[in-house]
Amino acid sequence: MAMVFCRGCGKEIHDSAPTCPTCGAVQTTTGIQPQQQVVFSVTDRRILPAFLLCFFLGYLGVHRFYAGKIGTGIAQLLTFGGFGIWWLIDLIMILCGAFTDIAGNKITVWT
Repeated sequence: MAMVFCRGCGKEIHDSAPTCPTCGAVQTTTGIQPQQQVVFSVTDRRILPAFLLCFFLGYLGVHRFYAGKIGTGIAQLLTFGGFGIWWLIDLIMILCGAFTDIAGNKITVWT
């Protein structure tokens, strides 16, 4: 009967125990799949043009046309930027680097 130390609390437990009976910390990774590596695609769109388009013509949805989001661009065009609310949210998202293009890639490069 082999004994090992718990990864969480340091108490001595049996080596076949999947979790520590004292603290509940997981001891082995048997049967658990390793996390898959996330691959981000690169977009050719830039933050500066998107920001300028959104700032000056955001109520017309021009920045969404730039990002390739034609459907939501038309919706913003018809609602004057979602009555200003949608336009303001997009402006903040662009400045924070959370705005995405049509493929779902974040627009993160300024120039």
